[in-house]
Amino acid sequence: MAVPSPLARRSRTASTVRRSRTTFTPHLAVASLTRHLRTIPKTDLLIGLGVVALGTLEAFTVATEYGAAETPELWWIGQAVVTGALVWFRRKTPVAVFILMILAQYVWHRQGYEHCQTWQLASLLIVFHTVAAELPLKPGLAWAVTGILVFDSGAVDHRWLPFDEVIFLTVVFGAAYLTGLAVHAYAARAERLAAHAVQLERDRERQAAEAVAQERVRIARELHDVVAHSVSMMVMQAGVLRRTGGGDEEMLLGIEQMGREAVDELRVMLGALRMPLDEAIPQPGLDLLSGTVSMLVSSGLEITFDVVGEPVRLPPGLDLSAYRIVQEALTNAVKHANESRIQITITYHADRVELEILDGGGGAPSELSTGNGLVGMRERAALFGGRFEAGPRPEGGFRVHASLPISHQEVFADERTK
Repeated sequence: MAVPSPLARRSRTASTVRRSRTTFTPHLAVASLTRHLRTIPKTDLLIGLGVVALGTLEAFTVATEYGAAETPELWWIGQAVVTGALVWFRRKTPVAVFILMILAQYVWHRQGYEHCQTWQLASLLIVFHTVAAELPLKPGLAWAVTGILVFDSGAVDHRWLPFDEVIFLTVVFGAAYLTGLAVHAYAARAERLAAHAVQLERDRERQAAEAVAQERVRIARELHDVVAHSVSMMVMQAGVLRRTGGGDEEMLLGIEQMGREAVDELRVMLGALRMPLDEAIPQPGLDLLSGTVSMLVSSGLEITFDVVGEPVRLPPGLDLSAYRIVQEALTNAVKHANESRIQITITYHADRVELEILDGGGGAPSELSTGNGLVGMRERAALFGGRFEAGPRPEGGFRVHASLPISHQEVFADERTK
């Protein structure tokens, strides 16, 4: 099989590129222009089209009245199209459009025309309005004053303007600027009111959440003071009767067993009431820790996650508290461990589950990223009658350890509902 020479390959490649440019460049240009036009407000599109239409109309009707040799004056149409396009993009680049409009007026007068057309004056008023509406006060005022001075000094016309014409230009351009300033002030006020409304809504939601939380704490306190005390007294009296032989032992044993189950379930319910509202609904447990650790490992952290013993199904409240303890300790370790190795160990025993988080850095014992800190983790452990320890390690780093008892009554009740 014949192999084409390098020169032939280059020639073929060059011709392919030329065909590609010829075929796709106009399409890409049209697509780009279409995307830009979609971002332009419809009002600006209509104003720009109005400028083009008015410029075209004047080119075909009154060209000689402005000093043109004949009517129509076709190159006016091109200038009207350019001016309309500038009006389209005036909000995105107000300063650039402002300068280009003044230069376009300069070019117009260099053609020998003494007076500007109606559509040109309208376009100038629009861009004076825009620098006030879109720019901050100081730069907008500076550009507007500069534009007025340029026109009043005759720099655009290349002639000394009569006093009445100077007054006219100052008044009309100044009025256009003031209308833009009024729009800018209105928009700023509307934005402030919207931000204030958002803040009020957030405050209302926060106050409502605080009221709900306070009511939940009050209910939990009343349940603890009334129901928990009464059930505890019932269990104690049934136990005394059973041990002294004052009644049917099997029945009393059943009453005592059900009472203990009720106390355990009530304790979990009270804990849920004291939790934040978003934690009272079903929440993640220890089974999701592996996914959290995998995500952190993929980001470059060195984390070891070990599970010792046979995992058991924990009651929802206990499972959530265990997860939150590990989550907060892990957050603290990631923040303060100085990229050292982090080790997480979950150990399941017959009567308890132990959580241990170790790091080799200088974890700060007084604050955590979640805001609950060591106090929050200690309260979560105490809620279920567990133990919590946290502090620096002798060899360096930080250790968090929690031992949470597993209530056999709760596990038995949970299994019966399966």
